[in-house]
Amino acid sequence: MAINAKLELRQTQSLVMTPQLQQAIKLLQLSNMELSTFVEGELERNPLLERAEGDDLVSPPADGSAAEKPLDENSSAADADDTDSFVDLESGGDNSRTDDLDADPRDMFPDLGDFVPGAVLDSGWSGLTPSAGGGSEDGTDLEAYVAEEKTLRAYLAEQLVLAFADPAQRMIGQHIIDLTDEAGYMPGDLAALADQLSAPIDLVEDTLREMQKFEPCGVFARDLRECLALQLNEQNRCDPAMAALLDHLHLLAAHDLVALKRATGVTDEDLADMVAELKRLNPKPGLEFGAMPAQPVVPDVLLRTLPDGSYHVELNSDTLPRVLVNQTYYARVSKSPLAKQDKSYLVDCLQSANWLVKSLDQRARTILKVAQEIIRQQDAFFTFGVRHLRPLNLKTVADAISMHESTVSRVTANKYMATNRGLFELKYFFTSAIAATGEGDLHSSEAVRHRISEMIDAESADDVLSDDKIVERLRADGIDIARRTVAKYREALGIPSSVQRRRQKRMELATSI
Repeated sequence: MAINAKLELRQTQSLVMTPQLQQAIKLLQLSNMELSTFVEGELERNPLLERAEGDDLVSPPADGSAAEKPLDENSSAADADDTDSFVDLESGGDNSRTDDLDADPRDMFPDLGDFVPGAVLDSGWSGLTPSAGGGSEDGTDLEAYVAEEKTLRAYLAEQLVLAFADPAQRMIGQHIIDLTDEAGYMPGDLAALADQLSAPIDLVEDTLREMQKFEPCGVFARDLRECLALQLNEQNRCDPAMAALLDHLHLLAAHDLVALKRATGVTDEDLADMVAELKRLNPKPGLEFGAMPAQPVVPDVLLRTLPDGSYHVELNSDTLPRVLVNQTYYARVSKSPLAKQDKSYLVDCLQSANWLVKSLDQRARTILKVAQEIIRQQDAFFTFGVRHLRPLNLKTVADAISMHESTVSRVTANKYMATNRGLFELKYFFTSAIAATGEGDLHSSEAVRHRISEMIDAESADDVLSDDKIVERLRADGIDIARRTVAKYREALGIPSSVQRRRQKRMELATSI
């Protein structure tokens, strides 16, 4: 077979991901906080982008008509106010900023008289100069009055200086503080610490033993047993029976009362008192200092019920970035003589700014469209509750709104909806289906999990439901489900087995007497 070189011409089709398309896809799956961070970065990088504030959002038309049409003309749920954050760059730039930067203040405010920057006006108003420290307009630095939040390590370091005069012990103590986690535990190895500092192990142990007397009580413990023992020793309550209970915390976690009584050698009444005393202790004493506050979830979509029973859905305007393209600045700079490289940079900035605004507009419209379809599919949930949640997949919503499944998946990621039933992630409404025993409708897996949770919450100490009994009750309600599926759902809900629940209820009953 002869090998020779030749030229061939082939025609193929391929999907090319342009940088603009990649950016649009990236924006679609970002949460509102991630989107805000991204837009802030673009505002710093692109000189043609600026934050829209107040009247800069939309210029109202002269005929008094609406500034923008609703996001979805076929639905009254869209609110014109939600589109104020977006700019139609193909309309000639009417919505762009048109401030005349060279205007004389005397022409805009003739009553001011002769304008002198920083001068005191004749009307009695004096020029207000912000403080150098970034304070308020009256010159007061508000940050100077904010109380400093004391952290756990700072609080321990203060006690370290007072507890030890020996520089070696202070150095060892500071290393121990650095190893301590936010809960107050010291998970490090003392032998490794002694080897690192080239210090005697006895000196390290003595330093730690003294530091375990610091406040808050229980700090510098290496496990839960030691943390509880330190607090009990402080209260002079660590007797042999309590020490035996601390040595068998695994039995307490399993709610095995019989084994606990045998290990501690006490009566039921004494054991109940000891368990109640342990519950009053703090297993994580370090969290009293400098605990990070939980970041609240801000909804992207707002749903409210109208008096006629219908639903009104709108985007949360607080989560929508408000940006404008400064066409005036672009026109002024482009008219000036520029080098080829500067012109290319300016054109790239303009294209990037235009595409960003359009991408934000498209992102908002897509989120609203997906949310509207979810509400239409799950209307029974919003009316009657979790029991009436229907099985739903991405393909059903994608086909209804003529989009791809991957687009719907990106839209529902890290997006939340505030409803009359609470705050839910959009992915919550997509659940798998469980077959019915007869010819009835399919059941949502989330609705079945809710039923299992309700059954277990309603059970008593004398009638604890096993997984088999739960299966029987669900099948009586028309749900065809296997025992292993019930066990899987129960474990996903964090619910222990029937044996552990029976022990737990008996212990709660014994400690309450």
